[in-house]
Amino acid sequence: MSSSKKVLIVDDEAPIREMIAVALEMAGYECVEADSANQAHSLIVDNKPDMVLLDWMMPGTSGVEFARRLRKDEMTADIPIIMLTAKGEEDSKIKGLEAGVDDYIIKPFSPRELVARLKAVLRRTTPKGIEEPVSVDGLTLDPISHRVTSDSTPIELGPTEFRLLQFFMTHQDRAYSRSQLLDMVWGGNVYVEERTVDVHIRRLRKALGERHDYLVQTVRGTGYRFSAKVA
Repeated sequence: MSSSKKVLIVDDEAPIREMIAVALEMAGYECVEADSANQAHSLIVDNKPDMVLLDWMMPGTSGVEFARRLRKDEMTADIPIIMLTAKGEEDSKIKGLEAGVDDYIIKPFSPRELVARLKAVLRRTTPKGIEEPVSVDGLTLDPISHRVTSDSTPIELGPTEFRLLQFFMTHQDRAYSRSQLLDMVWGGNVYVEERTVDVHIRRLRKALGERHDYLVQTVRGTGYRFSAKVA
């Protein structure tokens, strides 16, 4: 389960980041590291981590301030956050939880405790459809095995088309502009032209074939929508 999960570790002390990264990589997670809130924010936009491990005390923007910023931004509001801190007082815990963090681990902590808490938070916060197969009118996408089938027949998709289809199938019946799709599927700091979206939509429809290409609908003047209802 955890092999596809990406964790961003934000701490200004390199030895702590390294210790956490070793523990998480041994447990099957992919790790990205940042030494400040500013660096962390650009990494979040580019890498779309499944979890942020955030140190409370950092120079510049503190972990609590950064957590508040993430929660206020629609693009990052749903990312699970675990706060790492030496502050064990009840007031500090309350402050962290009020900032929107999902859990709170007091330093020093064991790698086993960290991994267990991380798994628990991910179980609570993973939306339906990210871990579970999604099906629409005989089209099924399984994110764990990374397979797509049309009435049980396998469909070959490139990695971008797979991500695009996964986003569509978990966000049905809403129209998205090309720029929104670029942000959600490609990442906000990836500099590609909006017409790139049209190219991948065309490839996705071709792969889905006559049976299912109707699901990816063009919305004139807006962009695209995924829906089982005929437009």
